[in-house]
Amino acid sequence: MLDGFSNFFAWMEALSPIWAYVTLLVIAYGENVMPPIPGDMVVVFGGYMAGLGQLHLGVVVLLSTVGGALGFMTMYAVGHKLGRSALNPDRLQWLPRDGFERAQRWIHQYGYGVIAANRFLSGARSVISLTAGMFRMDVGRTAGWCTVSALVWTGLISYAGYAVGENWNLVVTYLQTYGRIVLTILVLIAAALAGRWYWRRQQDGAATEADDKGDPSGTY
Repeated sequence: MLDGFSNFFAWMEALSPIWAYVTLLVIAYGENVMPPIPGDMVVVFGGYMAGLGQLHLGVVVLLSTVGGALGFMTMYAVGHKLGRSALNPDRLQWLPRDGFERAQRWIHQYGYGVIAANRFLSGARSVISLTAGMFRMDVGRTAGWCTVSALVWTGLISYAGYAVGENWNLVVTYLQTYGRIVLTILVLIAAALAGRWYWRRQQDGAATEADDKGDPSGTY
């Protein structure tokens, strides 16, 4: 994947600092709105450029956080406006459709904790933000938690790019592996929760049936 973006990174490294910052902000924003833009990869590279002295690490973190939070809230606003019609397959076709059901279960189960963790849930960020809007979650708390999530995540990965220098591409490789592992874990958790719900439903149904058989009322 990195080979396909080598020209982009060479172009970005040749930019003046102001345009490199603008690029970073736009990519961080666009990742949430139009996945699969490789926002994390660009943030790591921004950290690497800060290590070279071409950018300032604090500004890289700030702009990545602002872009990520604004992108999240943009999708929140779309979900808030469209409501359940956002699930129409003819709309927002670039989003992973199979992620909506998982995002709804997560929000039902964990509430704003999902918003706080969204940056660490690779591949589900846009779906989570859109679903949060559909559920009409409080805009202030949503904005606060998505900003905190973006700050922590972008701070970690940009510093990683800053610290490892020329080996910044190893950070991206680790992030890709991390994304696959997290996705697998989330699928397993979703399957376990669905299995538990089904088991409880079967148990409740069996208990209700037993009560009906043992209750003589209503038999005349």
